[in-house]
Amino acid sequence: MSSLTHRRTTSDKTPGLSHRGLVARLLLGGAVAAVGAVVFLAMVLLVLGNWEPLKRLDKSVADSLHSVAVQHPGLVRFLDIVASVGQPNVFRALLVVAAIWLWVKGARRLALWVVVTTAVGAMLAVGLKILVARARPNLPSPVAHAGGYSMPSGHALGSMLGVGILLLVVVPLLSRGGRIVAYVVGAAVVLLIGYDRVALGVHYVSDVVAGWVVAVAVIASTAVAFEVWRRDQGEAPSSLREGVDPEAARHIT
Repeated sequence: MSSLTHRRTTSDKTPGLSHRGLVARLLLGGAVAAVGAVVFLAMVLLVLGNWEPLKRLDKSVADSLHSVAVQHPGLVRFLDIVASVGQPNVFRALLVVAAIWLWVKGARRLALWVVVTTAVGAMLAVGLKILVARARPNLPSPVAHAGGYSMPSGHALGSMLGVGILLLVVVPLLSRGGRIVAYVVGAAVVLLIGYDRVALGVHYVSDVVAGWVVAVAVIASTAVAFEVWRRDQGEAPSSLREGVDPEAARHIT
């Protein structure tokens, strides 16, 4: 019996559970993507409408973090390094390398998911900036400069997207303790890059949060589509703890 036939036989033993699991996964992923889209749209409307509470929050945080940076040149140098290492193209390069590695290892379905999710995130990062067309912060004695528009933050979107994709690829290969370490390190990287953009005065807090929201929505929507693809090929249901393709992980190991 082939491995595919075996997977289909295993999955078909409890068709009701499999069907309910797929529906639940679709609803959850769709809900995350929909909530992300709604939150981002609401933030854009509030920004374009100059909603005073958000405007005050953005300005107060930007002024506070910028004043600290101005007084600490060493911190600025460190943040410049973080900005260079954490730029979107660095994460995209890492994801391309990960996709190539997965392809060579035979996990070609998972490699395609990585490439597609990365490409969707990259296109949205550029397209949404142009659509929103928000000007970057204009601070006295700026410690850094950046071109283009401000919302969403490309660094924030790229880091959240990159870390999220890499985590979903590697978590099935890790022990319980390893997964905890991976989640903590990933969260620290995303938060540091978000802090970096505001502290350097090139983004508002809302720009960073918007970038995170878009990235999570992209991962959720492509993960749902991928789960449908897996089920169509006769694979058993998966959980987030197993990543997006546990069969590929077992094949790699």
